[in-house]
Amino acid sequence: MHPEREVHEAMSEEPGWRPTEGGRTLGLTGGEGGTIVRDEEHPAGLRLTLEEDVSRSFHALTCGVTGWLVHRRYFSSEAEAAAAWEEMRPALVELALQLPASGPKGLDPSTREAGAKLGAFVARFP
Repeated sequence: MHPEREVHEAMSEEPGWRPTEGGRTLGLTGGEGGTIVRDEEHPAGLRLTLEEDVSRSFHALTCGVTGWLVHRRYFSSEAEAAAAWEEMRPALVELALQLPASGPKGLDPSTREAGAKLGAFVARFP
């Protein structure tokens, strides 16, 4: 088996997601002005945060890949936001596996390739 495939399969089998700051962020005001109702991080440098403000029928889902991406999506229902959460968690892990571990490096070809992968992720999850 190819070594990269072994790493990929190991990460796919091991969810690795855990509450951010041991759950201490829950109930705080998030970056979009809603209350954080779900907030998880992954050791691959990933974070997924869900905020809501029911008075405005507002749900914001923010995902991040350390050094590479912060992306926000907005939903009008809790059900839509919850479905997006479940769809994005494995997709974020998959994305992280495709990015150079060393982070972005100027005009390096791997950084340009990573840009295309980031663009495809944002297009998949507008």
